[in-house]
Amino acid sequence: MAAEVSGGALAKTSGISSSMLSRIERGLVSPSVQTLERLANGLGVPTSRFFGDQARRTDFCHVRAGQGVVVDRVGAVADYRYELLGHLLSGNLFVEPYLVTLLPGADPCVTFQHPGLEFLYFLSGEVMYRYGSKPVAVGTGDSLLFDATALHGIEEIQAQPVSYLSVVFTLRE
Repeated sequence: MAAEVSGGALAKTSGISSSMLSRIERGLVSPSVQTLERLANGLGVPTSRFFGDQARRTDFCHVRAGQGVVVDRVGAVADYRYELLGHLLSGNLFVEPYLVTLLPGADPCVTFQHPGLEFLYFLSGEVMYRYGSKPVAVGTGDSLLFDATALHGIEEIQAQPVSYLSVVFTLRE
């Protein structure tokens, strides 16, 4: 079951909320032993799996189209929909790939700021994107790669619908 379970299904079968699962995946909270046991049961693996030799593991995650977990990200802006497209349990590099869709009524927001590097690839729409003091016109097929510790975000929505792939890379501590 472990290789085929979606985040939403795992949360349900484990008896924990999707938002808690998301916070655990993003390293924002450390799960209790009881929560680890629930997750292991939900995955159909022994709890010891979480404590095995991580250096020799290679994780793989496959998320079918439209089956990503819709999550509420910390600091998320209203009408910005975040669909988590994958996750890995091992290694020192934490990678968060999201499909971000601006829903009708979404407002521009240039106050995003967090650790790590961020890569954006625009799938649809046209926006004015601000990175620090630099505005950049971006459209379908354009990409941005930047240090996410600077203020950044969409300053102006010029053509809708707007959707983009956002991949955040951070080191685990």
